[in-house]
Amino acid sequence: MAKQYWLFKTEPDCFSIEDLRQSPGMTTSWSGVRNYLARNILRDQVKVKDEVLFHHSSSDPVGIAGTCVVTRSGYPDPTQFDPESQYFAPKATLDSPIWYTVDVKFQLKLSELIPLSLLRQTPGLEKMMVCQRGARLSVQPVTAEEWRVVQALIKKTGSIT
Repeated sequence: MAKQYWLFKTEPDCFSIEDLRQSPGMTTSWSGVRNYLARNILRDQVKVKDEVLFHHSSSDPVGIAGTCVVTRSGYPDPTQFDPESQYFAPKATLDSPIWYTVDVKFQLKLSELIPLSLLRQTPGLEKMMVCQRGARLSVQPVTAEEWRVVQALIKKTGSIT
């Protein structure tokens, strides 16, 4: 299967691109996703070597903070089995998990966020899911062309650290 591209949203006060960079091995599980459509994407579509735009949401401004790469495809999210976790799912069992996660590894952090407002103004990104009003899904597909346009924005800003 060909490499795919994704945009993963996270609130930076919960888990930021810097948190990923400082994680052991610069790798973490993308756990805590509790939306069925996003779960299905993580479980069935996201694969090793897929590339991800790391998007900070619920911040000011919101936008792309960096990139990461998938190092492990979908597997049951262990937080659903932990009664101490805020993501505990009492109906989930080892034989019948409900929620899934993937592992991602840090690639780059931008010194300045690429704000959603700029993405919305950029030719070639008009149909990008994150640019659509009301598109709140935390795991979103990105086309190869959208990926190319965003990579050009990253290079144009010269803001890679």
